[in-house]
Amino acid sequence: MSRPVIGYALVVTAAVIFGVNAGVSRVPVQAGLGIDSYTAFRLTGAALTFWLLAALVDRTAFRVPRGRAFVLVVALGIAGVLGAQATYNVTVNRLPLGVALLLEYLAPAIVVLWVRFVRREPVHPRLYPAIVVSLVGLALVGQVWRGLTLDGIGVLVGLLSAACLASYFLLGEALTAHEGATSSPLQTVVWSFGIAAVAVNLYEPFWTAFDVLGQDTALLGRFEDVTVPGWLPMAYIVLLGTVAPFFLYLLAMQFVPSTRASVVAMLEPVVALVVGWLWFTEVLSTAQTIGVVVVLTGVVVAQSARLVRGENVPAAP
Repeated sequence: MSRPVIGYALVVTAAVIFGVNAGVSRVPVQAGLGIDSYTAFRLTGAALTFWLLAALVDRTAFRVPRGRAFVLVVALGIAGVLGAQATYNVTVNRLPLGVALLLEYLAPAIVVLWVRFVRREPVHPRLYPAIVVSLVGLALVGQVWRGLTLDGIGVLVGLLSAACLASYFLLGEALTAHEGATSSPLQTVVWSFGIAAVAVNLYEPFWTAFDVLGQDTALLGRFEDVTVPGWLPMAYIVLLGTVAPFFLYLLAMQFVPSTRASVVAMLEPVVALVVGWLWFTEVLSTAQTIGVVVVLTGVVVAQSARLVRGENVPAAP
């Protein structure tokens, strides 16, 4: 199997898991878990899981990054991990979901423009139309024209959420896969999630979630009659909705550059839409169905572009 195929497979897997997590996350929130408590528990649980993995698999991941790598991993923890979570939570509470997702997934455009004009590295020209096509598809998926009211603060925070998401790809790549990288993917998540967990607990301690997670809760939608302990869906959110996809994205950038990985990651809201249809019996409109096809088209265009000479592709580890 070729290296790009492995990379794309990792990104698609991460995007699908993230999309499913959008549905699972409704369960504890609908049960009464506050967004701040949810975020604190999610990031703390993920950090503890990464630390456990490092203790079992590779204890060198606990080594403190040095010099430039330390600065980058702190920025990744604050902006790419905690910042992405916090800004997204604010955006979806101030804007229609479709608009919030559209703003957040301006991230691939930021990544491509950053690589091309700041790093001054070649970018395949086919990526530009791929991003435009995918964004048009997301606009259709989110039906951004329905009940559209633009909250100024919401739009600004939405743009910030795109920058934070882009920073996860760019900083993660700089730490683990770019020329001169000195950190492993495991070391990167151990420290970035650790920093994010400490920061969020200064604001909202993770144990504030215990009361809600200790109660039974319904699974909603088609499974409204099914009741499970509140900690069970939260365990999924931590392990499969956070640990797995974030780590897979970093692994993927060992095989494909951030410019491509970030575009393929736009599958996430499409998967979330399908989950809403299958699980929560939400009706898919014709526009949304077309939007799904358009997003998939953009993703295919992005991954089908051959690498241009000199385009950043990490060397084999």
